[in-house]
Amino acid sequence: MSYNTILILGAASEIGIAIAHRFAKEGYNVQLAARNRDRLTKECKHICARFNVLTTSHEFDVLDLASHKQFIKNLPTLPQIVVCVIGLLGDHNKSKQDIFAASLVMRSNYEGPASILALFANHFEKRRSGTLIGISSVAGERGRASNYVYGSAKSGLTTFLSGLRNRLHKKGVHVITVKPGFVFSGMTKSFDPPCVLTISPETFANRLYTTFIRRRNVTFISPKWFCIMFIIKKIPEFIFKRTKL
Repeated sequence: MSYNTILILGAASEIGIAIAHRFAKEGYNVQLAARNRDRLTKECKHICARFNVLTTSHEFDVLDLASHKQFIKNLPTLPQIVVCVIGLLGDHNKSKQDIFAASLVMRSNYEGPASILALFANHFEKRRSGTLIGISSVAGERGRASNYVYGSAKSGLTTFLSGLRNRLHKKGVHVITVKPGFVFSGMTKSFDPPCVLTISPETFANRLYTTFIRRRNVTFISPKWFCIMFIIKKIPEFIFKRTKL
């Protein structure tokens, strides 16, 4: 049955795996999707054995927009929940100089996720049920010199999810926007984020599950980041442009 099935896009990441474990613990069947599905084989077997739920793996390339419709068609069942954790931080210094590097970051964080979530939105709207969860970022709250390419893409995703939520509210489909700060993962290793502002993938997954159960619309995974970004957004532009954030 699709009503107890969750699909995780970007499932090979630490966050994706943690989410899979958290929902499998609650009895959800799990569909794991990522580029090179062979990386998911071991995890599929582990989740199936540990939680006694149906677990399948699927090849998915978020940048191959033409393949998205067929990807959904090939799923063994249309899931009730879709979580998109796909993201690419990239090298901001490189993105500033190389338009192709910048494009890759923007397509990975906005165009690709928006494409696949839009298709699932159409299916869910027709079925009149389901939950779409998009992982955006606090970086999308305001453009900063240190990561505005990544931040602009996440800002676009946040706006896209807001529009979907507005459109689907009366159609039985719930859309959740999640804004994490730093999470210990392969993405954050390169810049060694401060521990006081960083959470583990397991903590992230637990808080995401709570967000899902409580049917929240927009949530900051960490209250600390809500406070930080609230202050940053309040800084007048003539002052903000002189800051180094």
